[in-house]
Amino acid sequence: MAAAGNAAGGMDAGDFAAAHDRLRADTAIQFDMPLAPPPAPPPQWLISLLKAVGPYIEYIAWGLLILAALALLYVVARHVIAHGLPFGRTPKTTTPDAAPEWRPEAGPARQLLAEADALAAAGHYAEAVHLLLHRSIEEIERRRPHLVRPAFTSRDIAAADGLPGETRRVFSRIAAIVEASLFGGRAVDAAGWQAARTAYEDFALPQVWR
Repeated sequence: MAAAGNAAGGMDAGDFAAAHDRLRADTAIQFDMPLAPPPAPPPQWLISLLKAVGPYIEYIAWGLLILAALALLYVVARHVIAHGLPFGRTPKTTTPDAAPEWRPEAGPARQLLAEADALAAAGHYAEAVHLLLHRSIEEIERRRPHLVRPAFTSRDIAAADGLPGETRRVFSRIAAIVEASLFGGRAVDAAGWQAARTAYEDFALPQVWR
């Protein structure tokens, strides 16, 4: 029965032992796992240092924490001194630079008013007001280039975005008198002329362009 079993298995005990010996003799296969070598001991100076500071290690740790806290406090203090506290601080407001002062030259301005006064003295109030309106438009074009377009009416100019508020107001006063004369059939009288003349004087002041 044993012989039959060995024959069925194809290898007897002797053959198995021989195969095992050959396997163990193969140096390419590692059967033993050697232990890792123990780590090298620390140098003696380090051992001596640790023994010396060992009783004081807690105080050293607290000292390092205190130094770190002081360094952080120093950085925060410098920032606060330079920039102030972040809360309750009123934001700085920058004052825009004043617009360059503009004033018509005295000679041409006097000449314009003299011409308009001469027309008004002759009873040509509408022509005098028209003269002031056209000269006002010329001043706007000189002060605000590209604001006045060829198709603009005086009302369009008065509503233009680039016109300062006070300038818009005084120019509108002159334009309203002219429009009432042209489109409303209302003749310009001495009172209308005087109102237009006063408006032009206000228009020519430098503060209206600020």
